[in-house]
Amino acid sequence: MDSLAPQRHPHPWRVFSATSIGVVAVFLSLSGLTVALPTVARELDASGAQSTWILLGYMLVTTALILVFGRLADIIGRRPLYLAGLITFTVATGLCMLAPSAGWLVAARVLQGAGAAAIVTNNTALLTDTFPPRTLGRALGWNATVAAVAQVVGPVIGGAATAVFGWRGLFVVVLPVGLLAIAASIAVIPRGPSRAVTREPFDVSGAVLSTALLAAVVLALTPGAGSTPWLPWACGAVSLVLAVTFVAVQIRRTHPLVDLSLFRNRGIALVLAAVLVNAIATYAVTLLVSLYGQAVSGISAVAAGALVMPVAIGTVVAAAAAGSLMLRFSPRTLTATGMGLNAVGLLGVTLLLSPDGGSLGATAPFLFVLGCGTGLFMTPSTSALMLTAPADRRGIANGLRSTLQNVGYLLSTALALVFATAGLSAAARQAAYGGTLGTLGSAEVARFVDNVRAVGIALAVVALLGVGVCLAFPRRNPAATVHTLESVTPLKESA
Repeated sequence: MDSLAPQRHPHPWRVFSATSIGVVAVFLSLSGLTVALPTVARELDASGAQSTWILLGYMLVTTALILVFGRLADIIGRRPLYLAGLITFTVATGLCMLAPSAGWLVAARVLQGAGAAAIVTNNTALLTDTFPPRTLGRALGWNATVAAVAQVVGPVIGGAATAVFGWRGLFVVVLPVGLLAIAASIAVIPRGPSRAVTREPFDVSGAVLSTALLAAVVLALTPGAGSTPWLPWACGAVSLVLAVTFVAVQIRRTHPLVDLSLFRNRGIALVLAAVLVNAIATYAVTLLVSLYGQAVSGISAVAAGALVMPVAIGTVVAAAAAGSLMLRFSPRTLTATGMGLNAVGLLGVTLLLSPDGGSLGATAPFLFVLGCGTGLFMTPSTSALMLTAPADRRGIANGLRSTLQNVGYLLSTALALVFATAGLSAAARQAAYGGTLGTLGSAEVARFVDNVRAVGIALAVVALLGVGVCLAFPRRNPAATVHTLESVTPLKESA
């Protein structure tokens, strides 16, 4: 037996519990700042571009480095890189909490995103190494559930923390979670071999190309990315060239950064496409509703957190019910239904928004429907991926799922921000981010609301396209799905 092979842990669910703490910290930081962004922008006097990068800097670096750190973990070992990520993330969280200026906060968020990438990547890899094949699907399903719930609860916690501690409150909450994750991981995660199972070389060119590609895409979409009007177009053209080059390089590599051969499996390709589409369609909604509520209605950050709470409630309720529903319905049916609910929720929320800001309370039922759609999509999609992927490729397939999900979050945020503030002056854009747009007059408010509604309708259309993708999934017998994976979420006690 190869001495470098991963050793199964006698108590794998303890490892899961420890790594879940890190996942919670990462996704609270990812989504929790959305409701506090207007407060941050006002108190740090952030420009529109700086406000955008406070969110996008974290997301861009996390997304770009997930694949890079995934390969590095195969070379230097998972535990060291995971712990390094936790320490980096926690230190950066402290720097965010102490930020005296917008530029400082952007830089600290970038560092925080680098640590988050190492956590997210190695979280999946550690679970793959720790759990036996018969329970791996369940563990990865729970992992996705923890991440999704932390993500949707983030705005609620962010709003409450801002009310108590000011805009630094989110980092005050996340910091001890990071410290707890470090302590638990050191105590529980086993010391594996100092080197990885594989001695395959690291694909440096793939890492550079993938990072440059994502950066070019974000720069092409980011308002205020540059002082010249041609820069976004140039970045868009560069991103197309980089995308073609990246695919060509990966196809030729013996040991590529991204195993594109997985996409030859129609089932895997469809599930991964659905994950990307779902992330694009749904992620920006809480940001847009929060910005609308604070910029147009003048509500506080804590009220904005309460405003989007129905999304979190719906997600938790639907995710809890999904395991039982999988006994009767296939992942194909459940994911398509979830996407359809997302479209209904998006349209309902969008059509209720108005320049007078008086319809906020009426959005709650549709936000709940949106949350139910997210929760209903989440577990069956992971189930479908684990069922379709070969047993020895489930870790890699789930890594691709995580990457594409983060790409979807990044694109959703970037597109929502650029189109929601399209046509606004620099001052109006800064006021929209700072929650003071109403002071600039009704014309600017009306333009902003029209933009937000247009974005909402576009996202609903994306969700409807996602329904079609889900309906193209291979047909599966629901009982066979549950039996094969021993249920991705626990129909009975899992630990």
